[in-house]
Amino acid sequence: QVQLVESGGGAVQAGGSLRLSCAASGPDLSTYFMASWFRQAPGKEREGVGVFYSGSGGTLYADSVKGRFTISQDNAKNTMYLQMSSLKPEDTAMYYCAAATGPHGSWRNERTWNYWGQGTQVTVSS
Repeated sequence: QVQLVESGGGAVQAGGSLRLSCAASGPDLSTYFMASWFRQAPGKEREGVGVFYSGSGGTLYADSVKGRFTISQDNAKNTMYLQMSSLKPEDTAMYYCAAATGPHGSWRNERTWNYWGQGTQVTVSS
């Protein structure tokens, strides 16, 4: 089974940018049907940020990040990225990556995902 490790989190001022990485070990990330980024702010439920479909390379995003965040995948490095720009204080959260072996359900649903990383913290100050 794949192991996922996120990195790249940190503290940034509003309007700034960060790039998160999700490094996979074990089976290639590209062999999974889809991979995603989720986030969870204190006191809030975990929410889907975006998804990357390995077969097509297509992506979908939550409305709250559309136009500001971009997901990509480097198969040579077995790593998925989340490029975040124009960051806002409300983007502050723990960010997690996840992988699914198949189209088990809506990408926004936590139960769809088979494997999760441990998370990386992003803090955006105003």
